[in-house]
Amino acid sequence: MNLSDFDYPLPKELIAQQPLAKRDSSRLLVAHRKTKTLEDRIFSNIVDYFSPEDVLVLNDTRVFKARILGKKKGTGGKVDVLFLGTEALDDQYRCLIQPALKEGQIIEFPGNVEAVYAGRDKQGIALLLSVGAPLVGAQGQEQGRAQGPPLQGWLEKYGTMPLPPYIKREPESADDGAYQTVYANSQGAVAAPTAGLHFTPELLENIRRKDVQILYVTLHVGYGTFKPVEDLESHVMHSEIFELTPEVADKINQAKTEKRKIWAVGTTTLRVLETCVVKKKLAPGKGETNLYIKSPFPFEAVDCLITNFHLPKTTLLLLVSAFMGESLRKQAYEHAIAEKYRFYSYGDAMMIM
Repeated sequence: MNLSDFDYPLPKELIAQQPLAKRDSSRLLVAHRKTKTLEDRIFSNIVDYFSPEDVLVLNDTRVFKARILGKKKGTGGKVDVLFLGTEALDDQYRCLIQPALKEGQIIEFPGNVEAVYAGRDKQGIALLLSVGAPLVGAQGQEQGRAQGPPLQGWLEKYGTMPLPPYIKREPESADDGAYQTVYANSQGAVAAPTAGLHFTPELLENIRRKDVQILYVTLHVGYGTFKPVEDLESHVMHSEIFELTPEVADKINQAKTEKRKIWAVGTTTLRVLETCVVKKKLAPGKGETNLYIKSPFPFEAVDCLITNFHLPKTTLLLLVSAFMGESLRKQAYEHAIAEKYRFYSYGDAMMIM
């Protein structure tokens, strides 16, 4: 197995730049692992593939408006900042910043907020000091810092949705809803769990009417999801915060005991479930996972996977290849390209049976 096996040519016009007007009208490529066959369907047809008492597991993470534009104090030069989380460590926030800055540079943001570029951490991630509080000219505070607005509320007011770099346009107001699943609940992601974007409330209700049990886990998708793999063996997976509650773990364990199918919506959901496997059962947990899935991998929690089409040489593509087999994965991607499926976050979907 070579890294080049996970590369493929993709015409730029197949990279979806806009969401569809109706979420579940996207195309759905159904891949059957046993027969090595493919079907072309519409996503709303997915109801046809569920059996009563199947379990559908979704990731309820919510994307926050992580991107915000500022300017260098003194020069007015533009600075593009992407917050990787809303929690600070020692008053420092981890960010991606363009262009490169000199340590000590002050950035002015909307809402009369200023922050200082404090260098990089051990992973090379940029650090901003005390975003959400004006640091220059503060008065009347014991620590020399006036109290600013909470970061999350400030970003919600002034920030924009963190669209992936392959979407070559500025975020629009429509993205506030489109780049969010209809069941998003737990805020903390900087990228959407895109397989879930195809579901509508009506489609979920139709699935429930087939007596399918719908459950939720949480994994806050990090920006490292877009990071390309440079070496198959030495690649270090980015860590992401997850939660599997005892109630959900118990229900999935019961379903597995009764040999009912477990459907994972997205690679993020699959990673949560496979992370929590202990002695053939799911153990509830909350923390960080850096589970790196590549072939061969002993999948024990998930029977079927719903996913989008992924970037070449990424951990997402490696996971999908491990789940469905590299031969069928290549066949599916070649078919999708030939049939002009739409790729990546706002693109079409694939269901692996």
